[in-house]
Amino acid sequence: MNGVYYIAAKNLLRKKTRTALTLAGIGLSSWVLASLLGFNAGYKAALDHDIDNMGFQVLLTAKGCPYEAATLMLKGGTGLRYMDQSFLAKVNAEPEVDRTAPMLMHAVFDPDKGESGGMTAYLGVGPDSFPAMKPYFEFKQGGWFRDPAAYEAVLGYEAAELEQREVGDKMLIPDKNIEIKVVGIIKRTGTQDDGTIYMPLQTVQKIFGKEGKLTGIGIRVKKGAPVAKLEEKLYDLPDVQVVSMAQVKSTIMNLLASAKAMVFAIAAIAVLIAMAGVVNTVLMSVFERYEEIGILKSMGAMPSDVFRLILAETGLLCLFGGAVGVAGAMLLSRVTEIAMRHFLLYAPNGRIIDITPSVAAGSFAAVVAAGLLSGLYPAWRAASVRPLEAIRGEGV
Repeated sequence: MNGVYYIAAKNLLRKKTRTALTLAGIGLSSWVLASLLGFNAGYKAALDHDIDNMGFQVLLTAKGCPYEAATLMLKGGTGLRYMDQSFLAKVNAEPEVDRTAPMLMHAVFDPDKGESGGMTAYLGVGPDSFPAMKPYFEFKQGGWFRDPAAYEAVLGYEAAELEQREVGDKMLIPDKNIEIKVVGIIKRTGTQDDGTIYMPLQTVQKIFGKEGKLTGIGIRVKKGAPVAKLEEKLYDLPDVQVVSMAQVKSTIMNLLASAKAMVFAIAAIAVLIAMAGVVNTVLMSVFERYEEIGILKSMGAMPSDVFRLILAETGLLCLFGGAVGVAGAMLLSRVTEIAMRHFLLYAPNGRIIDITPSVAAGSFAAVVAAGLLSGLYPAWRAASVRPLEAIRGEGV
């Protein structure tokens, strides 16, 4: 058997350029397939991670587009409408509610960010309620502020790097000429929290003139309590809207499903094109060696021997091409991920392409299996060669 693969490899090396192009086609198809299968698993896991890390199952906001509001919260964005803080007491009165986290997000234009400036977002939260929603936070330095009216801030990992601040440093709020003290820096979480600047809720309300206003109320439901029942009661509150994180996740995944179906169709086409290249390469090799195959059979080679030889050539092409493609997909998954983020309306934080060993093995096996199937016809043609006709140059 080893001799068969040795001869098959020698045959492939006769036409190096053609073999290299065929390998490239197989490699690209396996790259696309592995990346898409990794995206299918990675995007869902990253979205689950983003939503779970919010710490609440229901978000109450002012009237507007609920999915735009939820997306802005997921992305750490700004532009949410304001609601009255009196709604907080009404929500806390519901028996299904375990905890609430009132929030006020406000953005300020910072001319010192880049050549054309940028926005700095401040999120006002309760010193007790919000940390209880995020018990998994670990601090690189310091800790949470305790005074609900203190001029203090806790910075996410990326926010601290951007502002170049450490615990004990002062930060100036643009256009307000107000200094706040950094009391904590959170370790990297891989979520929207990394770029957030947290301050006491009352402080943000006072600095930006939004006393008694909120942009959202995060609601954690008691274990075993019916979330749907709570949502029904919250729907009756005037001038607010209820956003279920489970519904947001379902909607995002449904919107993504049609795009994924199209992308998988493209991947299937890429694999089919690569397999057509395999058929072309191996079949041309058979035709070019028609007389040689006839001589082999006249010397005693059985049709099954010739069949295995040609199928071995196909197998080598698919094995090497598939291995190179899957390895390339794994090594350059970060680059592929950056490119895919440009085409997505919403991309969660974290890895959206997760090429696990099972995904890599599945992609490799699919490409090799498809390649071997495509090699059956050329192998059958070679096995069917009649020695005398082949030696005379007939029957091609």
